[in-house]
Amino acid sequence: MKNIAYIIALLIAYFFVLLFCYAGISKVLDFENFQVQIAQSPLLSAFAGFISYSVILTEIIIVSFLLIPKLRLVGLYASLGMMTTFTIYIYLILNYSDFVPCSCGGILEKMGWTEHLIFNTACIFLSLISVIIIEKHRQTKKIKYFISSAIIIVISCLMVIILFFQSEHIIKKENNFTRKFLPNFIIENEKTDLDHGDYYFAGKDNKGIYLGSRSTPLILTKIDYGLRRTESFKIIPDQSNYSFKSLQIKVKHPYYYLYDGTVPVIYRGTLNDSSAKTISKGDAFFSQLAVIDSSNFILRTQDSRTHEYTIARLRTGQKTNISLFPTILEKQIDGIFDCDGKLIENQQHPGEFLYTYFYRNQLIMINDSLPRVKRQSTIDPISKAQMDITQLSNGTHIMNAPPTRVNINSAFYGNYVYNLSGLPGKFEPARLRKGRKAVDIYRIDRNEYIGSFYLPKQKVEDIIVTPEGLYIISGKQLLRYEFRKPLKGEAENLTTE
Repeated sequence: MKNIAYIIALLIAYFFVLLFCYAGISKVLDFENFQVQIAQSPLLSAFAGFISYSVILTEIIIVSFLLIPKLRLVGLYASLGMMTTFTIYIYLILNYSDFVPCSCGGILEKMGWTEHLIFNTACIFLSLISVIIIEKHRQTKKIKYFISSAIIIVISCLMVIILFFQSEHIIKKENNFTRKFLPNFIIENEKTDLDHGDYYFAGKDNKGIYLGSRSTPLILTKIDYGLRRTESFKIIPDQSNYSFKSLQIKVKHPYYYLYDGTVPVIYRGTLNDSSAKTISKGDAFFSQLAVIDSSNFILRTQDSRTHEYTIARLRTGQKTNISLFPTILEKQIDGIFDCDGKLIENQQHPGEFLYTYFYRNQLIMINDSLPRVKRQSTIDPISKAQMDITQLSNGTHIMNAPPTRVNINSAFYGNYVYNLSGLPGKFEPARLRKGRKAVDIYRIDRNEYIGSFYLPKQKVEDIIVTPEGLYIISGKQLLRYEFRKPLKGEAENLTTE
């Protein structure tokens, strides 16, 4: 009877040899894909590099122990620990993960996560049975191997739980440029053709979105959220005898604003009237504008003394004045190219704005209580603009080579920033990206990274987020994507500087 029991224990040991051999070899043969799978894990993505190597090494060591008679018991205890870690990992995936990813491939590729959980639990019982048989064969006291097994199970569970919480903290607060992808986060449900490829988003109201055009800058186009009805009108400014170089439009219900910072001039008109009246002329040159209210604006301008980019506030009306806030944009090289970025408005919270640097990993949230701002780093590691700049004898700055573009475009809605990134993250091989761009989501009031999703392969001219979803201008097309899983939550822990 004892011999039969010992044979059963031996067969279980050889079963684990086969299981771990196959698993280890499969991972080695497709190591890049294995690393990608770990990196996309909702629980362990921050440790993808370490875990991918350590799992394979551990499986090889366990197989070696199981094949050596004197170390077979150690190998079975190690098998118990390994299967416990796999089991608790799957349990956390099913019950506490933000999303449930695809299950792994290999010999068990037909199984879902629940089937994996059942299989792994059965393996735990098999390893316990084999440990008990061999320990009895060695006449070890029952209490000793019961305590040993319990300790291994508890340590294995704690190890996975600790890694889970550490990974969550690193991904959200101290990300090492490992993206956490949100599967099937968006779905394209509408698109419409545009008559040319020079459109940009001018704003929105409760019925639709507004488009401006670089080639026909006096035309304001409104499209309903369903992308079915389009209407346009030509803006007629009260004074137009200027040399316009950069006419643009912003919409903030119930007004639209026509402006050119090279003149400089700002017009205002109501959305049901094509006539626009001058509300600011010659007050300040600027390159970008965001609307606080009908007579107050945030500008990106240049300091007349240093010629560096700076944020300013313009108040129009009877007492027109402009206030500069030179500490908001931080000079690294020349204060111009290195501070270049995009100024946008929060499409849900009036009075909140975002400045996204193009060439470094930082977002700046600005509100109407200037100069107080909140800064947040994006997950990529480039904190200093990577560019080679030469100053000519006439004071002009030129780039000697194309710089590294970190952030391409952004949308700001509620507490969330949707940042179109220009860089691939860790464990994102070209075959996975397939030419697509990643959008990284940040919860800016909590200084957290939430997750990422890929946009389909296409050129992105501009993006905006509304209550109806994500809208993208791509060439001569306007596309609407619906969020399949809404982001929710109230603001917490808001800090300013």
